[in-house]
Amino acid sequence: MGKKQLLFVTYHDESFEAGLSYAVDLAKTMNEDISILMIYRRRVMEKFEDLMTAVTFAEEGEFKTARELIMDDLQKNNESYEERVGLLMERCRKSGIAADVNTAATDVVSAIRNILRQNTKIDMVLLSPSITHDGNITAKELNRLVKTASRPIVTMAKNAKAHVA
Repeated sequence: MGKKQLLFVTYHDESFEAGLSYAVDLAKTMNEDISILMIYRRRVMEKFEDLMTAVTFAEEGEFKTARELIMDDLQKNNESYEERVGLLMERCRKSGIAADVNTAATDVVSAIRNILRQNTKIDMVLLSPSITHDGNITAKELNRLVKTASRPIVTMAKNAKAHVA
């Protein structure tokens, strides 16, 4: 993948595909590839030691550990990491867009900063609706990201449902 890339950021669990079609359309329009960042969202009730281990590995760029955490979480729901990644890659490929998938087990801002340091081809960050919905990322975190990313940050929202009286 030698072209510039859009970074599409989503959580691994809820509606992980939400916003992907927009990201693919935008990449086609801009003649760019897509780098997908799937973030492992820790459950509130997880053990403190597991959290500290995941954060430590993720901060050191140990994406293999993040992938293993995601795999374990998906297996609990009889889902497969490989199938999920394959689905994302196939949707991009069918649209003529090259894609790669990365994983992280840290907060959204740190995960994005880490991937931007490693991949200088990324020129725009797209935050999926699952990231921006219901305060998953706070205004303070979003402002911090905008100040430190030095790339445009695009946020996506879920469609509002119209109520007919």
